[in-house]
Amino acid sequence: MYELLFKYLQNKTGISEKNFSECSPYFKLKEVKKNEIILREGEVCRSNYFVNNGCLKFYSINDEGHQLTRYFAFESKFGTALSSLIDQKPSFEYIQAIEKSELLMISRQDFFQLVNTVPQINTIYRDILEMAYVTSQKRIYGLQGKTALDQLKWLMEYQPKILSRLSNKEIASYLGITPFTLSRLKSQL
Repeated sequence: MYELLFKYLQNKTGISEKNFSECSPYFKLKEVKKNEIILREGEVCRSNYFVNNGCLKFYSINDEGHQLTRYFAFESKFGTALSSLIDQKPSFEYIQAIEKSELLMISRQDFFQLVNTVPQINTIYRDILEMAYVTSQKRIYGLQGKTALDQLKWLMEYQPKILSRLSNKEIASYLGITPFTLSRLKSQL
C-alpha cells in the first residue's frame, strides 16, 4: 500500500525506511469510485491526497456552468485544494476522481505536524508549493495568447499523459475549448 509513496519520498528526499515507517501510519487508504467527488466547492479542504493509482481532477465551474479544469493528479503525485488546505477557508474548486482511484489521504493536522517535525516531509511540502507555482506559471504562459492548435501542441509536449489517459471532454475542459473543437484540432495534427 505504501510502496509508491516510499519510492516518491525516497527519490525526492532520500528518506530512510525507518523514518518512513514512522510517517506512513499517518496516511490512510481511501478508495474512490470513478467520478466520485472528494471535495465540493464551498467545503473546507481538510486533507492532502497522494495518488497511488488512478487520477484526480481539480476544477471549478464558471457562471455559464462550464467546468474549468486546473490540474490532474496521476499516480505518484500529491493533490489537494491547496489554498483551502492552507488557510482553512471554503474551497473554490472541486476534487473528483475521474478514474477508479486508490489514494493515501493524510489529514491537514497530521500533514503539518509532519512538516514541522520531519525534515523530509518539510522538503516535500516545499516541493508541492514550488511545483504548484511552476506548473501554474507554465500553464499560464504556455497557453495564454496561443491558438487552440498551439495549445494542443503545448499539451502534447509538456503533459502527454493527459492526452493518453483522458477523454476529449476532460482535455477540452483543461484547454478551455469544446470537445468538438478538440476533435477537429486533433485531425489537423
